[in-house]
Amino acid sequence: MPSLQLRAVLATTAVAGLLTALSAGHAMADGDSTVPECVHHHSDWRYTSVVNDCAVTVDVTVEYTDGQTVPCRTVAPGAWATFPGYGTTSNYVTGLRACTPAS
Repeated sequence: MPSLQLRAVLATTAVAGLLTALSAGHAMADGDSTVPECVHHHSDWRYTSVVNDCAVTVDVTVEYTDGQTVPCRTVAPGAWATFPGYGTTSNYVTGLRACTPAS
């Protein structure tokens, strides 16, 4: 049987995940362009990887310093999507934005 401390940590983690999932769904339902904090990106010169650590599916796109437009992608919980990196011209990622995928 897990210790009391371990059970408390597991319960706290579960509640935090639930709150994140609820706020993520709410933000996207309202048309807000912000992406939940549980969605992360890692960028290098060739690729930008977007990782969904949320409990819900998210629709996300990447914003760049030069305003480059990239497609909106749907990323399931625990999955990741690949976008262009910053390249040799240092077109860095400025953030992630919620979006609506093309039909």
